[in-house]
Amino acid sequence: MDAKRYVVTVSVATVWTSTESPRSLDKVALEAPVDIEEWLYRLTYEKRLALCNENLVQTQLLFGEKVEVIKQEGDWCYVLIPSQPSKKNDAGYPGWVPASQLKSVEVQKQDSYAQVVAKKTLLVINNQTELMLSYRTTLPVLQHLNEHVEVETPLGKGLLLTKDVNVVQADTEQHPTKSGEHLVLEGKRFLDLPYLWGGMSSYGFDCSGFTYSLHKTNGYTIPRDASDQAISGKGVAYEEMKPGDLLFFAYEQGKGFVHHVAMYYGNGQIIHSPKTGKTVEVIPIKGMEYEDEICAIRRYWT
Repeated sequence: MDAKRYVVTVSVATVWTSTESPRSLDKVALEAPVDIEEWLYRLTYEKRLALCNENLVQTQLLFGEKVEVIKQEGDWCYVLIPSQPSKKNDAGYPGWVPASQLKSVEVQKQDSYAQVVAKKTLLVINNQTELMLSYRTTLPVLQHLNEHVEVETPLGKGLLLTKDVNVVQADTEQHPTKSGEHLVLEGKRFLDLPYLWGGMSSYGFDCSGFTYSLHKTNGYTIPRDASDQAISGKGVAYEEMKPGDLLFFAYEQGKGFVHHVAMYYGNGQIIHSPKTGKTVEVIPIKGMEYEDEICAIRRYWT
């Protein structure tokens, strides 16, 4: 089957490791529209932990995000995600998504895009349907109105509050100028947000989803996973670390597999989304759980 370009039709689509991965309590995460808050409410600590320990979830997609559908089996599509670079596949992050959460589209060139910079914002489609969108959701701009931006969506024309979005020109997306300090300021807005394995939205991030999303919203496309992030970008010495730089932690006192990423906050502190049961926090590097596991520091901002 030839790969076709599809877009996501729900606020947050979870990308599963296999079609067998979802459990009965995950059913609400497979629907269209999706009730992401209800799903998270149902996830006890043990059920959240299983998303990681049993390798159930790979990543997540946001409303309007493009995917390549490689094949369809029943109610499921196997996709590649071009916007999420990964060593798992050169064409983008792989995984399974319910077919009901995707829609086939014709790819058209756009002049500008509205990117959600609020933690969440309400999208009103055709003056009736309402959808709560996550930070980083990006949609093509149709026109500017007084207090709104009209955008093109897979479900029809929609309105977003101008104050909640940043409009970027398609040809300037490759020349970001945001500083590392700006990335840190953005990250601070998510303090106390509960960790979610595979999380890529303002409903919950995993460690690399957090660093990926902060960079992506500010024009920098970096790899999706910590182990890939650790070998790209520009290497930085510990003594020359600046706010916005990424610190990586590996098992075996930094010599094994990279398992965590945090962002340097300044003043000897990091900001990160630590692990299941914890929330986004700012903590000192000295005395932290992984202090002796630092294996790399990389800079992606210019």
